[in-house]
Amino acid sequence: MVKTMILNVDFWKDKRVFVTGHTGFKGSWMCLWLESMGADIVGFSLNPLDSPNLFSEAKVGENIKNTFADIRDQKALVDAISTFNPEIVIHMAAQPLVRRSYENPIETYSTNVMGTVNLLDAIRHLPGVRAVVNVTTDKCYENKEWLWGYREDEPMGGHDPYSSSKACSELVTRAYMKSYYSSSSTGLASARAGNVIGGGDWSNDRLIPDILLAFQEKIPVVIRNPQSIRPWQHVLEPLHGYLLLAEKLYNEGHLYSEAWNFGPKDDDAKAVEWILDEMATKWGDGASWVNDINENPHEANFLKLDISKANARIGWSPKWNLNQTLGYIVSWHKDWLNKRPARDICLEQIAQFNVT
Repeated sequence: MVKTMILNVDFWKDKRVFVTGHTGFKGSWMCLWLESMGADIVGFSLNPLDSPNLFSEAKVGENIKNTFADIRDQKALVDAISTFNPEIVIHMAAQPLVRRSYENPIETYSTNVMGTVNLLDAIRHLPGVRAVVNVTTDKCYENKEWLWGYREDEPMGGHDPYSSSKACSELVTRAYMKSYYSSSSTGLASARAGNVIGGGDWSNDRLIPDILLAFQEKIPVVIRNPQSIRPWQHVLEPLHGYLLLAEKLYNEGHLYSEAWNFGPKDDDAKAVEWILDEMATKWGDGASWVNDINENPHEANFLKLDISKANARIGWSPKWNLNQTLGYIVSWHKDWLNKRPARDICLEQIAQFNVT
């Protein structure tokens, strides 16, 4: 495996970067990382939905420019991006929850599909944009419960509305790539990551936040599918991949205008029960979990990514194994409970990641 490339901090200094979904969990970590490298950032997103949330806790919005609007609002999006005239765009705005997509499929499709259309159509009228990364998900693949990882050229699919909407976003990206960007100076790519976890995630109906809340409240965690296997990875791992990819797109454009997987190593595709046991051990204080016997909507049992292309051509590979990742998460949450500023914890972990 190729040795992981180190980010070129000098490249990002003063770069104009437009980040959609910047008030979300991944978006907040991304903005803090970009800010630490001296980038000029405009974020476009809805106001944070949860309380607490990382955007507010880490004061992400204090040192960047913020536009609080819906990615489905084409006029607001065009106004914001054309006024800023960015060099790099990282698109992370999405309705990201499988169970919520069952409850509100129209919201999910309109956000994840037409939101992507709105953004890519606005960008094609801005010749100053050099690199665009559309962040989707590993769930965009037609899941056949294979034991091996999915490669970037596998068929798109999606059993549930969320997964299907992200597959549609991939198809939209490919169509715009071929129809509008093939002869322009703009590099456009999609990026697919696995189940992203990390400190500062309080999203509803997600495994790690549910675990930490239960441990914090000294009650057992109730788990739907303890045997389900997911490609777990710390949030900084795929963000590192997106940043490396954006740099490649900026410098070499169409050589990298395609789809890319940024998943964990095969050894870190673990069952939910493994995660629970490890986190309970690291947390201590009698932390425990129980199985939920109620009927729940369908979720894929097994899905992992083949990351050989990103490693060979971009020089990206995971830095932290899953055991390290869980340690950083437990440490983050306990520091936060002890009133340490969330911003300081994040920046410290970013610095630790950079030197790993």
